[in-house]
Amino acid sequence: MPDSVSTSTPGDRAASVENSVWRLRARGCWSEAACLLEDLPGPEPALRRAALLVEGCLYTGEGWEQAEDGLRTAEALARDDDARGAAACERGHLAYAATLLGIRDRADEASSALGRAAALLAPGSARRPLLDFRRGLIAEHLARAPQSARAAYRRAHAGATAHHDLLLQSYTWHHLAELALRDGELAEARHGFGQCLRLREDLGYVVGVAATLAALADAEGESEAARLRAEARRLWLLLGKVPAALAPRLRLPAPTADLA
Repeated sequence: MPDSVSTSTPGDRAASVENSVWRLRARGCWSEAACLLEDLPGPEPALRRAALLVEGCLYTGEGWEQAEDGLRTAEALARDDDARGAAACERGHLAYAATLLGIRDRADEASSALGRAAALLAPGSARRPLLDFRRGLIAEHLARAPQSARAAYRRAHAGATAHHDLLLQSYTWHHLAELALRDGELAEARHGFGQCLRLREDLGYVVGVAATLAALADAEGESEAARLRAEARRLWLLLGKVPAALAPRLRLPAPTADLA
C-alpha cells in the first residue's frame, strides 16, 4: 500500500504555526513561541520573534540577553523603512521595559528609538498604533506626563480600531482606565477595565487577564474587589507568578510562621 500523501498547503502550515505561536504567547510561553519562528526566513519572522522575547522581558523581568540577540537579528534583516521602523519600535520597548523594571536606566534610549520609529513608519502604516501606544507608556511611566499619555493612548486606540487589532485595543482600554482611576473617575475606569477584560477573555489572552482583574478590583467596592483579587491571584499563581510586577497589586496575604 503506498504511503499517504500530505495534502496540506504552505498556507495551512503557516496558519498552524500562527495558531501555535498565539497559544503559547497567550499563556506566557514567550521563549517557546519565539522558537517556532526561529527557522523561518525573512525579516518579518525575525521581527515577530524579537517582539515576543521583548514582551517576555516585560512580563517576567528575565531573558534580556536573548531579547537583545533577537533584536539585533531583526535589525540586521530589515530591508525597508517599515521593517526598520518596527525594529526601532521594539528597541524602544525593550529599553522602556529595562527602565520600568529597574534593570538599567535606558529612558533616553527608549525615547530615541521610538522617535526613530516615528520617522521611519509611514502615517498609514499598520504598525503606527502600536508605536503611539508605546509613546504613551513612556509619557505615563517615565516622563510622568499623564495628559500626553492619554492623548497617545487615544491615538493608539483609534488606530487599533481602524486596523482591527483587538489585542492592542485591550491594552489601550486598560491604560486609559488606569488614568481615569488615578483621576478618581471610577465609572470610566470600570468601563475601560471591563472592555479590556472582555477582549482578553474573548481572545484567550490568559496572561493578560490577571492584571486586568486586579486593576478592576481597585475601581470596585470592597466585597467585589476581594472576589476579583482572589480570582486574579489564582490565575497569577497558575501562570507561574506572571506578570512578575503584579504581586503588590494583588495584596497577597502575609506568609504564616512555620510552626513545625
